[in-house]
Amino acid sequence: MEKKRNEELIDNLCDTLAGLNTREACANFLSDLCTYKEIEQMAQRLAAAQLLIDGKTYLQVIGEVDISSATLSRVSSCVQYGTGYTAVLKPRASDQ
Repeated sequence: MEKKRNEELIDNLCDTLAGLNTREACANFLSDLCTYKEIEQMAQRLAAAQLLIDGKTYLQVIGEVDISSATLSRVSSCVQYGTGYTAVLKPRASDQ
């Protein structure tokens, strides 16, 4: 029963996030919902995912984003086998 309730709560969170129409509304909501550190960590994960999608190595990602190797490994698995990051992030043109 608790699992079903938690799933409903998560669905509500997703619906709320999907309903945010502006960057300002999103920033305001996140600042009420999360600590600054939590928001910072999510931003780092997103940046790391983008770099991995762009073909950067673990060493390059760690050099550019202040992220632990354990967290980077989790992000990498999600990039490879998940659908969230790849649904919102696309490869960028190489700077090289």
